[in-house]
Amino acid sequence: MSADVEKIPEWERSSVARVLAPARPRKLAKVPFVELADGRLQGVVSSGSDIGRVYVSSIAAGTYAYACSTNNNRPCGGARGSFCNHLRALVTEAVLQYGAERVARYLRVDAEPDAGALTATMTGTNPAPDPGKASAAVFSRFLRHLAYLELAPTTAPLPEMQWFPPTRAEAA
Repeated sequence: MSADVEKIPEWERSSVARVLAPARPRKLAKVPFVELADGRLQGVVSSGSDIGRVYVSSIAAGTYAYACSTNNNRPCGGARGSFCNHLRALVTEAVLQYGAERVARYLRVDAEPDAGALTATMTGTNPAPDPGKASAAVFSRFLRHLAYLELAPTTAPLPEMQWFPPTRAEAA
């Protein structure tokens, strides 16, 4: 091995991405899915009144434009003119999952590092509702995430996770 390769940590030379542990453990009952993706904080939030209903919520980075609707694309009744309780819960759980500093940096919020301050700073700018709802894509990723959780643990490759054709060394 060359000296340059020895300086690179093992995980950076691996073909597997390093998994970051959550900033703090969180309960999944209220917000089972949260992610920082596509320039938004987005996720799935359980309804407080109906066990069979979930809301897909998102906040855009920089503008803080928000969207909240059911998985059937019915608008949230509480997200009229400001953040609803689903969006507030999403921010709180994102801070638990990723840490306040990372969430603030991703959303481009200049605030104290806690969920309440992040939410207050964003709502203080009077953000507009986001007309380009991405609820179908977020909910689809959530369902795919659930499907992987139902699989039995295995070291065998998953066909849908194999992006490149297998290469085998030919016997000479």
